[in-house]
Amino acid sequence: MATKKEPSNNNQDQLTNLANRVSRSSIAVVDAVAQRGGFKGEEFSTIGALRDQCVQMIQIIESMEQEQAMTVDED
Repeated sequence: MATKKEPSNNNQDQLTNLANRVSRSSIAVVDAVAQRGGFKGEEFSTIGALRDQCVQMIQIIESMEQEQAMTVDED
């Protein structure tokens, strides 16, 4: 019977780091384009939802990093 292979910590760390960077870059791009008037009115809800998702991802990653730091400190 085949078993699922857990991703290595290194792969997980790389994915977390990439997700964090992509989210922060996406927020910066959305904010810059919005400030320059680059979105149509009907696009704002979609763009706003994308930005909110990026903010949420950053918050989750920061929370995970804090939990990880607390676990290391306890050891």
